[in-house]
Amino acid sequence: MGTTFERATAVRRVADGTYDVELDPAYSIGGPLHGGYLMATLLRAMLADAPHPHPMSNNFHFLRVPRVGPARAHVEWLKHGRTAATARATLVQDDRPVLEALVSTGTLDPVAEPLWMGEPPAMPPLEECVPPPATPDGAPAGLAAQLELRHDPATAGWLRGEPGGRPEMRGYLRMREPQDPDPYVLALATDALPPAVFGIGALGWAPTVELTWHMRAVPAPGWLRLTMAARMVYDDWFDEDVEIWDSAGRLVAQGRQIARVGRR
Repeated sequence: MGTTFERATAVRRVADGTYDVELDPAYSIGGPLHGGYLMATLLRAMLADAPHPHPMSNNFHFLRVPRVGPARAHVEWLKHGRTAATARATLVQDDRPVLEALVSTGTLDPVAEPLWMGEPPAMPPLEECVPPPATPDGAPAGLAAQLELRHDPATAGWLRGEPGGRPEMRGYLRMREPQDPDPYVLALATDALPPAVFGIGALGWAPTVELTWHMRAVPAPGWLRLTMAARMVYDDWFDEDVEIWDSAGRLVAQGRQIARVGRR
C-alpha cells in the first residue's frame, strides 16, 4: 500500500472473515481516534472480499473509545446478490467490541449521469477559505497533518472565538498526500468537519454514537466540498446532516449522525 492513509487503514487476513489491524495514532484528535478513520479501517476489512466494490449504505455504531494499537475486525456476509450484498462487521479490541457496522455494497458506474440532482452548495472560492489552527511552529496539528481542510469563513467564527450562532459547518477537503478520493476517503470525510455545535459555541470532544452514510457516486479527483448542519440541539444530544460534493459538482456521499454535545 502506498499512502499513509492506506497504510493506516490496512488490514491483514488471519482467517476467513477475520482481519488484524493496527490503529494509527496519526488519526487521533487530542487523544480519541477519529471516527471517520475507524469507519474507513473497518470498511477496508469488509470490502476485502466484497462481491461489489462500492459501500452504498453504511451504518456504524460507536460502542467504546478504542485506543491506539492492535485490534481485530470480524466480518460476516449476510447476503450475496447480483446487484447488492450485505455484511455485518465488528471491530474488537481487548475482547470487547468498539465499533459495529452493517454495510450494503453495490457497483456504481463512474461515467453515469444523474437523472436529477440538486445544486451544489454555494461556497466561496477555495483561496478565500481558512485552514485549521496550526501548532506554534506553523505545522498542521493532529488530524490536519493527514488531510487538508479549508473552512468557509461564514462558518469559521468559532476559530477566533466568535461562533456564528448557527450549528453548521462548510469547507473543502482533500488528503495531504496525492490520493484521489475513494470509498475510504469518503468514510473519513463524512466525519471530518468539526462538530456542527461549534457554531453555537459548544466546543470540545463531541463523541458520535451512531453514523449512517451513503455513497452516491464515484468521486472525481480533486477537492471535496462538504456541508454539515444540525436540525436540533437538545438535552446534550445533537444531529448532523452532511453532504459531500466532488470537484465535478456531483453529490458523491451524504450522511447523518447522532452525537453528544462536546465538553472541553
